[in-house]
Amino acid sequence: MMEELAQKFHTVSGAGCVVVTGAGISAISALFAQPGASRTLLEVQVPYTQKALDEFVGTRAEQHVSKSEAILIAESALSRARYLAADNLKQSLFGVGCTAAIATDRIRRGEDRAHIAWSDGKQTGGMSVWFDKETRTRIDEEQVVAAMVMNSIAAVLKIEDRMEINIFETERIDEFG
Repeated sequence: MMEELAQKFHTVSGAGCVVVTGAGISAISALFAQPGASRTLLEVQVPYTQKALDEFVGTRAEQHVSKSEAILIAESALSRARYLAADNLKQSLFGVGCTAAIATDRIRRGEDRAHIAWSDGKQTGGMSVWFDKETRTRIDEEQVVAAMVMNSIAAVLKIEDRMEINIFETERIDEFG
């Protein structure tokens, strides 16, 4: 399903930058696996360390895995898209940002969670998820986050199709925007 949705992205007007950190990388793979990716993607970045992310957004965040940080990443990605598309401003541009802390092999304080945001310069939206650490593996959490990244791209491109996101009763998803 992820590849089918990516294929739809590449058939509509709109291009942008996608930035993920912590999770969501499999969405990028799906986007590039389909012909036409160069029509939709201007750039993809994975600033994985705190320093790399701070540099990308231009400020040091108090909390990197938060809704506000996801919005900041999406807005910075949109700014980058505007810069990269300066010669072709006829198309609509977008930025998508994802910040996540998912299952790991070390002890980490805090919940397994992800925040994904999108912006087209007029509207901003997105979603957040809090996982049940006891029931999901890193791969499970990555798949949910990647689906949420794909759904955010669909939202900003005004495509009605969405990936199904299954969560457990002990988990929570909030949408915003």
